Amino acid sequence: MAASLLSARAMSDSATIIPLDNVEPALVEALLDRAFEPERHERTAYKVRDGVDWLPALSFAALDSSEMLVGSIQCWPVALTDPEGRAHPMIMVGPVAVLPALQNMGYGKALMSASMACIDGRAPLPQVMVGDPEYYGRFWGFSNEGTAGWDLPGPFDPRRLLVRCENPAVLPVNGMLGPWLR
Repeated sequence: MAASLLSARAMSDSATIIPLDNVEPALVEALLDRAFEPERHERTAYKVRDGVDWLPALSFAALDSSEMLVGSIQCWPVALTDPEGRAHPMIMVGPVAVLPALQNMGYGKALMSASMACIDGRAPLPQVMVGDPEYYGRFWGFSNEGTAGWDLPGPFDPRRLLVRCENPAVLPVNGMLGPWLR
């Protein structure tokens, strides 16, 4: 067990994180298909960000020591539209994708950390994601507190709808999450 943990750490320590826009889009799509299956386009998260482009400044790729693409993270401009029709801009984090054979080796954590470190602390937009509250809460401060009145354009597990915000008091209590088309 200790030897496998050491080799996993060594693999993720040798990762190189680069801007995702430096990677051929077809390679990213192939990675996403392998990590999430080709049916991923039917997921609710895809409907939330439909029609918008990912944010290059917050989206990254992980390369292993042989410079093979092993993971990626994309962030998207979305908004929570409150019952009065006002759009509250946010950043949707994800998908965080890692090749199945290399999951649990630190690549996803390195990608998340790189993306979260690039958010401008002077005027950060709230970040929203669908994920495991225990994991994303422990490392990056995401929580499902305050999202109970939020809705998505498709089925979702409300426990897994997470937000990270410097001042949660500014977040609407109710609303529909969708693409921010400005």
